[in-house]
Amino acid sequence: MRPLLISFSGLDGSGKSTQIAALRAHLEERGLRVQTLAFWDDVVVGTRWREGFVHKVYKSEKGIGAPGKPVARRDKNVRKWYLTIARHALYALDAANLCLVAGHASRSGADVVIMDRYIYDELANLPLRNPLTRWFVQAVHALVPRPDIAYLLDVDVEAARARKPEYPEDFMRECRRAYFDLERTLATMTVIPPLPLREATPEVIRVTQERMRNDEVLVAA
Repeated sequence: MRPLLISFSGLDGSGKSTQIAALRAHLEERGLRVQTLAFWDDVVVGTRWREGFVHKVYKSEKGIGAPGKPVARRDKNVRKWYLTIARHALYALDAANLCLVAGHASRSGADVVIMDRYIYDELANLPLRNPLTRWFVQAVHALVPRPDIAYLLDVDVEAARARKPEYPEDFMRECRRAYFDLERTLATMTVIPPLPLREATPEVIRVTQERMRNDEVLVAA
């Protein structure tokens, strides 16, 4: 039996790490074997080259923004036409590698595989109103494994930026709209409304348990 595949997507500061840790703890308390993967570390192709490029060419600051310690990131918020073309090619490579990584994870012996971000987070960074891009998105979506549950954590933009001050507020609002455009296009994502982190956790657990019961997956556990 293949493991249950669960992905978490959303803005920086939406609480993905918090919800993943809480869900993992909940599942492990019930005796389930859980494997967690980070999309950037375990799936993305050429991470060092891509990081080095934005740091050198666009002077993107290193590190993760924190309250009182903002970081000026310049990577996905740089919207040059040639970068848009490059992103299509790179995201296609990432999608192909995602198929391989997911295949390895399905044979790992885990009952549940949780992914911190997914290909959806990259696709949401493309110009989705462009017809060719929309075709590309549909093609990638048909290629990659479809998560059993694909969470989209919605969040108030100001609250997200307060937790991770890395990108301009206008850009984050644009990203939030893009996530919902993608959700309407693919119709495969489960939206968790912008709740306080402690209130969002029970909702994530409830949806997970309901899906497991409906699919008769790991019910005994």
